[in-house]
Amino acid sequence: MTYGNADTGQGKGAKSTLASSVYHQLREDLLRGALEAEGKLRVEWVVSRYGAGASPVREALNRLAAEGLLGRHDQRGFFLMPVSAAELEELTRTRCWLEERALRESIAHRTAEWEEQLVLALHRLARAERRQPSEPATNNPEWEKLHRAFHRALISACRSHWLIGFCDQLSDQASRYRLISQRGPGSERDDLGEHRTIAEHTLDGDADGAVEALLSHYRLTAEMCMARFNEGYGPKAGSGKVSRGRKQPSM
Repeated sequence: MTYGNADTGQGKGAKSTLASSVYHQLREDLLRGALEAEGKLRVEWVVSRYGAGASPVREALNRLAAEGLLGRHDQRGFFLMPVSAAELEELTRTRCWLEERALRESIAHRTAEWEEQLVLALHRLARAERRQPSEPATNNPEWEKLHRAFHRALISACRSHWLIGFCDQLSDQASRYRLISQRGPGSERDDLGEHRTIAEHTLDGDADGAVEALLSHYRLTAEMCMARFNEGYGPKAGSGKVSRGRKQPSM
């Protein structure tokens, strides 16, 4: 993709940098549920919110559409992907299939370095505050990052970057669901205890126990999300609006 004058390349570099900045900021907002679901995402609104020109914004939107985090209609622009109980069920089922294989492969091909990284990931997650001190209903972005790092560490020894990539994509979609779907009060869960149980079975080389703990962890989150849908706390339509923070289960 070419921007501006080809003789210097300066315009291209500047706009590419802006596109990457918009991409990362918008992607973070999508994954943490900061935008209302099922709404049209107007280029003008994105330009205003993220402080970039139309060209880098369109590049960022196209990248997110290619990842499945946005939808795109020919000649009609971009929109936030709708969510549904049926898709959540399919997503959870598919994620369980793939991560079971990835976790079993990681345990089968374990190394001391991998074990150390998993222990470190759990330690860091345990030390992080789940909620924002100033906003108890909002997750701490640092916790979100460490939570993702823990789940990534679990499967990182599976010896397949393709499998890890697919799992990452499903993780993104799962994060979007668990964050978007939380619009009301919910029961607390011992998510740290769940993560510790997964890690303990994994480090003990107990593949069956580790898989059972991991899949139960994901399925419990899906059940909590389904309960929100049934209680009427599902996603609402919007037009590229910022939504308020909300409580989330761990997935």
